[in-house]
Amino acid sequence: MKIVVVSAGLSSPSSTRLLADRLAAATLRHVDAEPQVIEVRELATEIAQHLVTGFPPARLAAALDAVASADGLIAVTPVFAASYSGLFKSFFDLIDKDALTGKPVLVGATGGTARHSLVTEHALRPLFTHLRALVVPTAVYAASEDWGQEGLARRIDRAGTELARFAAPAPAPTAPDVDTATAIAPRSSTGAITSVDPADGFAPVPFEQRLAALRAGLTA
Repeated sequence: MKIVVVSAGLSSPSSTRLLADRLAAATLRHVDAEPQVIEVRELATEIAQHLVTGFPPARLAAALDAVASADGLIAVTPVFAASYSGLFKSFFDLIDKDALTGKPVLVGATGGTARHSLVTEHALRPLFTHLRALVVPTAVYAASEDWGQEGLARRIDRAGTELARFAAPAPAPTAPDVDTATAIAPRSSTGAITSVDPADGFAPVPFEQRLAALRAGLTA
């Protein structure tokens, strides 16, 4: 199982990468997965080349393939002009239109003020919904004053738990044993499945007998 983290922070270190790392750690506490981090700023030149030429350089192609093959995705951007950054959007513009279909995605954003806290809902969630991804219910926004606060830690843990739950493979169904199958689906004397339990004092009537009675009633 693989969790891919896309961080679009522009500085090093950055609060965007810090939030991405904490979201990844919260997810990995609940699922055994292999994390891979993609720093979008390191691919800025390749992204521009791909947008102009239509052909991705090898390093960018590997990053796009990693996102497409991930079992779960964490995508975090800084807020620019009340929305995601242009570099973040440019990276996801290059993702194949079907690559994220049904894929669980946890979205996050960082900014200098709490006034942009709804960016996850009016910008990020619609973007990934358009890409037909499964965006987990809890999105995480971290303003400068949120760091070190208990509320941010709770949101991070809740979001990581949700992503782990959606990304984890469903357990394989188990076939009922013979006794259980017999108990829940008794059979009549003709072998047909019936919901009538003989122990209740009711005798199942074969279909042919019921049909003959119906025909006799119509000709009487």
